[in-house]
Amino acid sequence: MKFRPLHDRVVIRRAEGDLKSKGGIIIPDNAKEKPQEGTVVSVGPGSRDESGKLVSLDVKAGEVVLFGKWSGTEVKIDGEDLLIMKETDIMGIVATK
Repeated sequence: MKFRPLHDRVVIRRAEGDLKSKGGIIIPDNAKEKPQEGTVVSVGPGSRDESGKLVSLDVKAGEVVLFGKWSGTEVKIDGEDLLIMKETDIMGIVATK
């Protein structure tokens, strides 16, 4: 990817939504809810505090995170749909173990 976010922004690849409901009904694309989970693709260098010191981000590329339903801005980079959001819009990191 030829994109690097600035400051405290994070690029996220949204997880794929379910194709079927729990009852086995196939859900069309336009009726699916967008998942609120995704994988961090890239992170910015961090934000600056009052003294000008760089404060690095808590999330790292490759981590799976949860975010708010209306968080971030949807963009298309290299033909892929991604989200760009501030680190404060991320609610938490999903433990993979």
